[in-house]
Amino acid sequence: MILFISDLHLQADRPALTEAFLRFVDERARAARRLYLLGDLFEYWAGDDDLDDAFHQRIVAALRALADGGVELFWIAGNRDFLVGARFAEAAGVTLLPETWVIEDHGRRIVLLHGDAQCTDDVRYMAFRTQVRDPAWQQQFLAMPLAQRKQIIAGLRENSRKDQGEKSYEIMDVTPQAIADVFAQTNTTVMIHGHTHRPALHDVDGKLRYVLPDWEPEATPPRGGWIAIGDDGAITRHSLDGTPL
Repeated sequence: MILFISDLHLQADRPALTEAFLRFVDERARAARRLYLLGDLFEYWAGDDDLDDAFHQRIVAALRALADGGVELFWIAGNRDFLVGARFAEAAGVTLLPETWVIEDHGRRIVLLHGDAQCTDDVRYMAFRTQVRDPAWQQQFLAMPLAQRKQIIAGLRENSRKDQGEKSYEIMDVTPQAIADVFAQTNTTVMIHGHTHRPALHDVDGKLRYVLPDWEPEATPPRGGWIAIGDDGAITRHSLDGTPL
């Protein structure tokens, strides 16, 4: 079994969310062959020098236990945790992947990505994304003291919340052309991504696009879940309690 999750936005002040993730690790992920983390596992990541934080240590230990138990772990960065680096990967036992990654399973080519790069109608976000994904910008940012980086990130998160309140859902969603381009460039027939917080299965001219949910176990009703590929090749979507959708 192969599992896919994204958009948990783990943070220390949301204990119910943390417990939901740890239950998933213990009750679901341990039985998998591979687990793909497709971005925004954390609400934010200020740099690998924040690994000593007690909350981060708890999450890393859970991932490391999976890896040590024989589960292969793979990571694609999201828009909140793109500063995860080699030190984190080594500690957690994960393999860092590029923004777009293709796997083959049961004769299908499946493309995996976070999804934010395909929200091309959101012009302001795309400009910001270009800036922060630039290696020179990242080098300069990571050279700042950790406390200063966290202050900057807090300001960016507040600005992001304000921007989202002013933007339409359509602007913040992926665009059909960007999705078509990924399918064409990767020669794939199935796509799995997150980011939009709009879990669904879309048929795109005969090709399948699966969108992962964000995790909100405190909500009414609770939100969250994962996608699985079984040993028989069947792709299934699951709610937070494991119920197939």
